[in-house]
Amino acid sequence: MTGGGRGIGRATALALATAGASVGVVSRTELEIGEVAAEIQANGSKALAAVADVTVESQVDDAVRAVTAALGHIDVLVNNAGGGTAIGPVWEVDADKWWSSVEVNLRSVFLCSRAVLPGMIERNQGRIVNVSSGLALRPLPNGTPYSVAKAAAIRFTDSLALEVAPYGISVFAVSPGMVRTAMTDHLLNSEEGKKWLPQMQYVPENMWMPAEAGADLIVRIAAGEADALSGRYIHVSDDLAELVSRADEIRGSDSLTLRLRT
Repeated sequence: MTGGGRGIGRATALALATAGASVGVVSRTELEIGEVAAEIQANGSKALAAVADVTVESQVDDAVRAVTAALGHIDVLVNNAGGGTAIGPVWEVDADKWWSSVEVNLRSVFLCSRAVLPGMIERNQGRIVNVSSGLALRPLPNGTPYSVAKAAAIRFTDSLALEVAPYGISVFAVSPGMVRTAMTDHLLNSEEGKKWLPQMQYVPENMWMPAEAGADLIVRIAAGEADALSGRYIHVSDDLAELVSRADEIRGSDSLTLRLRT
């Protein structure tokens, strides 16, 4: 569980533990993931806090080894780490911040998936859940790195799903909806957010979702409810059971993923 120290990641880590999973909580912020792991342990489940920058290959590999040694093989990977602090027009935004935002939202998904897949392939089972965003599906002027990386994560999802299908592994992209997190707080309240993303100030209150809603969706996917939809993008507001009932139709029409209309 990457980005597991707060927000959607914290809610998901706790929900997975409640559902009976042992949880490896991964983030750069030692204090936060330590608190999440301690809460899981206090409730009688197993957890390990593994400090890692998930954009750095060696740190990802170390975290996977630590989690595997402490908790056993990894059945489910939730790629939740993300952020969107590079705000502004392309010709003005800091180039390093722009690329860093792409890396935390996309490179981390690749590195963590790459690290766990050999074990999943060996066991012929596993699930990977990539937390994307509705902002991957439409333009986000002045927030280009976030929308670009999240869209790329959806394409990575459906491509990887085809690669690993022969090994019994399922891969999903999910959107937890608009959730009040440290990132959305920055978009709403920072000077650059107010200047360059004024539309964020007018998000209707009924569009905001609790972090627990996305966590519940991820737990259901982790439990195998959505395996027939591997490779697809699922939004927190979707009726998962109804989508599963239409899985053949969805695959046949090649929907619930990024495609160019022609």
